[in-house]
Amino acid sequence: MSVVGIIPAGGSGERLGADGPKAFAVLAGKPMLEWSLEALAGVCERVVVAVPAGFEDPPDRVRGGASRSESVRSALAAAPEATVAVVHDAARPLVTRDLVERCIAALGDAEGAIAAARVTDTVKEGHGIRVLRTLDRSRLWAVQTPQVFRADALRSALDASAERLAAATDDASLVESAGGTVRLVEAPPENLKVTTPLDMRIAEAVLQSRC
Repeated sequence: MSVVGIIPAGGSGERLGADGPKAFAVLAGKPMLEWSLEALAGVCERVVVAVPAGFEDPPDRVRGGASRSESVRSALAAAPEATVAVVHDAARPLVTRDLVERCIAALGDAEGAIAAARVTDTVKEGHGIRVLRTLDRSRLWAVQTPQVFRADALRSALDASAERLAAATDDASLVESAGGTVRLVEAPPENLKVTTPLDMRIAEAVLQSRC
């Protein structure tokens, strides 16, 4: 089994208010990307990062695509030896090695295993500002990364049009649509995605508390 990490790191950082790509914004003393790289490097045989144009210099960095899933496809293409792909967003710097290992262990004979947190808020489906119905939150999960896949299943799912890849909110949805079985791995809510300056402050506080 060859386990390869895939990190899409092409976010612009506009909502974060960063001067450059989000993955390279400094968080708790180092670029945000480095926190995810450290967690995956301890488990994966290699880690390939999909980056914006102009950031491809270090080894195992490839130019990302027009969408997140296109970036994943480009990074996976650079690792033909992969039999298991661990996809993790650079914008989730609070990931732990334990969570990565649990997702890999949960894969078993399924096509995918994804980190997710149980939804604790009441969730309503709406149309405009009108509530249509209240959903049963006991069955709802907020999906995170890492998302672990059998590499062949992910390659097949990513063999799609640019429009389809752009519409996908995560890679698991593409694998599901292709008929693959995806398992849920309960993850801590603090494995948050850094999108806003508030997220950045929260992530920095958590990382500093771990030191």
